[in-house]
Amino acid sequence: LQAPATPVAGTTGGLTIERVFGPEVPTGKYKHPACITELANGDVYLVYYGGAGEYATETAVFGSRKKKGGPAWSEPKPIARDPFRSLGNGVVWQAPDGVVWLFYVVRFGATWSTSRIQAKISNDNAETWSDAFTIALEPGMMVRNRPIVLSGGDYLLPVYHETGEDTESVGPDSMSLFLRFDRKTKVWTKAGAIKSPTGNIQPAVVELAPNHLIAYCRRGGDYKPTKSGFIVRAESRDGGATWSEGRNSEFPNPNSAIEFLKLASGALLLVYNDSMTSRTPLTAALSPDGDKTYPHRRNIADGKNSFAYPIGFQASDGRIHIVYTSDGRSVINHAVFSEEWVKTGK
Repeated sequence: LQAPATPVAGTTGGLTIERVFGPEVPTGKYKHPACITELANGDVYLVYYGGAGEYATETAVFGSRKKKGGPAWSEPKPIARDPFRSLGNGVVWQAPDGVVWLFYVVRFGATWSTSRIQAKISNDNAETWSDAFTIALEPGMMVRNRPIVLSGGDYLLPVYHETGEDTESVGPDSMSLFLRFDRKTKVWTKAGAIKSPTGNIQPAVVELAPNHLIAYCRRGGDYKPTKSGFIVRAESRDGGATWSEGRNSEFPNPNSAIEFLKLASGALLLVYNDSMTSRTPLTAALSPDGDKTYPHRRNIADGKNSFAYPIGFQASDGRIHIVYTSDGRSVINHAVFSEEWVKTGK
């Protein structure tokens, strides 16, 4: 079955935004966060976790496909489910060897600080999936962003350790972490951690040069109005084994997820909420000089809404795909634009 053709939310200059799924799709009202990837066969594959709400007891990770050149997304199907526990934060990514990885969180208790990270793999472009296996057993371990391939060939998966029992606050000892996959041994091992005074989670990472990594992270703390809420930035000079202390960047952060990509041109793209108190607007910022400056900034979405949890990739044709949620975490949106659009609006 194919999902009904979804309306295009808007096209402005070189930006197109498609409303993918909303409350009308019967996987539960809650559809947040989403993740998207391009597969080797040209299809685009989307995952999200759905259910009655963020802390619902019955949630699953759903997958949907838009075939190469096709007009519609397939009907979402559950690709990960636990009969006893809730799932969350599905992340999908295809490795250079063609294996498609699905990472997700299993929540063992009432809050995310009880979570562990599980994964599945697919060898047929996400048509079928392996059994689930655990890659992080420590309570509070979570995943949010896609891996990167390091210059030496290993994979680096951004993860984080979240603490605290308050659903409206991220504990100050919460920290961003990284897992490194050795392609020869097929083993994930823990790499370095990013610590900061008020905590940080959900890192997004790029490799500027061999072993030189930059990460931007969601800040810790609560959701109250603040004048000191910034994205946390850190650097590694040894491939992620150790990290500098996380420090406030120039970019505001309303305690919300961000995306950070290295484009084919070498430019860096940061997608974030340009506010300390609200998840609007959703802004793209482009650095042509290796994270020194970000002279080009353009809003992907703005207005009275919540545009949250951007994540995406640069496709083989050079276009940039970003998915994010809105309307009380009930609608998944798919934005497509070019590097030139961020620079000129065209």
